[in-house]
This record gives sequence, structure tokens and C-alpha cells, in this order.
Amino acid sequence: MMRHHAMTLFLTAVVAALIGSTKDGICAESVRVPNIVFILADDLGWADLGVQGSKYYESPNIDRLAAQGMRLTNFHTCQNCTPTRAALISGQYAPRTGVYTVGGIGRFAWQTRPLRPLDNLVDLPLDKITIAQTLKTAGYATGMFGKWHIGQQGDYHPGRRGFDEAIVSMGKHFEFATSPRTDYPAGRYLADFLTDKAVNFIQRHQARPFFLYLPHFAVHTPLDAKPELIDQFRAKPPVDGHRNPTYAAMIASVDESVGRVLAALDELKLADRTVVIFSSDNGGVGGYTREGIGKESNDITDNAPLRSGKGSLYEGGTRVPFIVRWPGVTKPGATCGVPTIHVDVYPTLLDIAGAQPPANYPLDGESLVPLLRNASGVLKREAIYQHFPGYLGMGRDQWRTTPVGLIHAGSWKLMEFFEDGRLELYNLDEDIGETKNLAAEMPDKARDMHAKLVAWRQAIGAPMPTPNAGNIAPAAKGRIGKKAKAGRQQ
Repeated sequence: MMRHHAMTLFLTAVVAALIGSTKDGICAESVRVPNIVFILADDLGWADLGVQGSKYYESPNIDRLAAQGMRLTNFHTCQNCTPTRAALISGQYAPRTGVYTVGGIGRFAWQTRPLRPLDNLVDLPLDKITIAQTLKTAGYATGMFGKWHIGQQGDYHPGRRGFDEAIVSMGKHFEFATSPRTDYPAGRYLADFLTDKAVNFIQRHQARPFFLYLPHFAVHTPLDAKPELIDQFRAKPPVDGHRNPTYAAMIASVDESVGRVLAALDELKLADRTVVIFSSDNGGVGGYTREGIGKESNDITDNAPLRSGKGSLYEGGTRVPFIVRWPGVTKPGATCGVPTIHVDVYPTLLDIAGAQPPANYPLDGESLVPLLRNASGVLKREAIYQHFPGYLGMGRDQWRTTPVGLIHAGSWKLMEFFEDGRLELYNLDEDIGETKNLAAEMPDKARDMHAKLVAWRQAIGAPMPTPNAGNIAPAAKGRIGKKAKAGRQQ
């Protein structure tokens, strides 16, 4: 009995020592949790990579990452960057954060429309518990270098929201400003500078688990790239709407960044215990000409076969590349078509890290680890959702989107446009380009999905835009139908 008790005490001490070593970052290989690297491009479209089908853009490092890992081919974000970043960092849908779009509602002339958009928050509220805070509590070193865009001043800065180290920069690709102010060599390209900081962070924290968030400003406008890369693409003939050599050069710089990060992991022998994720914050800037809005010059890229682009809640605006390499877990070269969305990233990272979610803090997504382990796996939930109670314009009296909500379940997607209550129903497996609205042909299906969308809005407390009782253009007044009035009460 005494001998058995002594052996139990000994094993307990060994386990405790290993756990303690994990916290100190010096544990045995079998105990250490994976490092996590999340690289996020800005405005990179679903078709803007070689592995996604482009014959013009070149992305050999990202393509190699996909060959070594898994692509989630049905992953979605918000229609533009700030709400996506808020969802990724908070793990919550926009109705919980109040972050629906970029900037205030005054950016576009909504006064000519029948609805008043919901007021928008530009800073992620301080009561939101960030993924960095949660992973830091779990023992991770945390670093962020790049575009934050959910609050940069004071307590909203990422350096005060769970990141041990944070340098923020966006707006220019050369001669850029940083917060906090950081020196860099003259002529340095922003994507290269951010990668310098990322690689240095990996080198300095290799002895303990780390979470590296590298959100590039590229490939966002202004279009600006390294001259030698622009020259590389000038002689290439356009293919399928991909034709801009400067934009291609910007993609190449993001790809170079991915390559440098992967090389650092290889050199430090960290690759086998590091999960690497690559994605984009919203769809590419293109597809508008086909929608009959804007000028041809507005189409920097083309998201075909997807419909429309950034600023729209059609697939071209919200479906983006999502690649995960988790050695020993993801099957090399695998693809998974299960509908997934930005709020899934937070619980997925917690699952990877073996970390507990924050207490009394709702997470709207679901861990994608079952899909990463098996591309044929299933999730518990029935659907994903979007809620956009605002307007995004493009030129005078032209709109990338009007207020809209959607539900996406399996192959089916239903959109409800709040101005007039119009429903659009698509089978994305058969019609990925959303060319045939099936709502009239399949009223029972449309009615069922709409009821679930309304129920979700009620459950999450999603506020609706209100009637614009002020300066409404005469042509817009007739578009407020009975169904829209009823929907606004949900």
C-alpha cells in the first residue's frame, strides 16, 4: 500500500513538473502545445492565388503551404475589413460587437435610401475578450505586427489587448508610419518590414509556445509594389480578369512573406509543432462591372466564378482563401467544402492550444478541428449567418450592397434585403456564381430558411435599420414594403 502511494506521489510530481515546464516554455516535445501563426492578407480575393486557380498571379509559397495542409474552400468573412477583424479577434458576430463596417455611416449618401443604417462602432469594445488575451492566459507569448483597424489609440491598441508585442501600420506601403514609432531602413516595403518583425518574434520566442498574428496591409490600395516585382509581371498576358502587374507584385510580396515565415520555422526546427493559417479579410476588389456598378477601372482583380466583390455579401465579397497546415493533423493537399466563417477561428485556436474559453463570454463560432482532422467531418451547427444593417456605395447612386442579412446552410444560401423584404435563394453547389434566384421556384425552402434567419436575429439581438423618415428620394419611397416593415421589428 505504502509503495503504491509513493509511486502515485512520484507520478503526480512528474506530471506537475511537466505542466510547470510547459508554462516556462521548456517542456518535453511530447507535452508542448503547438505554436500558432495566423497570416492575414488584406483584400485578397478568393481566386487571387495559384492554388485557387489564377494563371496570372504567382504564389508559390502559399501554394506549397496548401499542398502541405488543407484548404477550406467555403470559408467566409464580412464584406469589408473592420468587422471581419472584430469577429476574428473577439469570436463574436457583428450584432454583439457593434462593428458592422469601416468608419461611420456618413461615408455614403444613405439619405437617398429608404432606411437609416445602424450607427457603427469603429473600435472593438473593451469588454470583448480577445483571442490574444485568452491565449496569453494559457501561457502563450503573443505578437501582432500589421493592420489592426479595430482601435489604435490608448486601451484599444493591440499592445493593451493581450499582445505582448504589437506594432501597427497601415495606409501606405512605402514611407509608412508605425504605432509605436519604429525605425526602419529607407525604402523598406511594409510587407517586408512586418515580416522582419514576425521572424524576429519567432526567433526570440522559440523556446515557448507562441501565437503570432501577422495581418498584412497588402494587397489593399493604394496599389504600390517593389519595382522589380512589377517588372516581373509586366510582360505577362492577362488571364481571366487578372491583369494588373502592380497588384500581382503585391500578391508576390505577401507570398514572399509567407515563404520567409515558413523558412524561419524550418530553420529553427519548429515547423512540426506549429500550426500555420493563411487567409484574407474579405473578397477581392473586383467583379463590379458584371454587376453594372462602377467603372471598369474599379475592377482591380476578378473573383470569378464568384459574384461581385469587396463590399458585397454575394460570395465574391465574403468567400476567401483559408489554408491550414497542422503537421500530423491536416492531410496534405486536402480540401473541405463545409461552410465556415470568421467567428470559428477563435474557438479553433483555443481547441488547438488546449485552452479554455473565457468564462461567461459567448463565442458564436465552432471549433473547426473536427474538419482539420477529417475533411469529411461534420460540425454541430446547422448554419452560418451574416447581418449587415448598412450601405456600401460605389459612385453616385450605385451600391455594392444595401442592408441585408443571410443564412448559409449546407449548399443553400438565402439573402434577405431589408429595404423591400426581397428574398434571394441560391444553391451554391450547383450555382456558385449566384446567377439563378430560386426563391420563387422553391417558396417552402425560402420560407423555412427565412424563418431560421429571423430566429437567429432574435436570439442574438441583432438590431435592424430603421425607416429613413427624412430626406428620401421620391423613387426610393415606394420600395419600403410590408415585409420590410415586419422584418425591421424582428
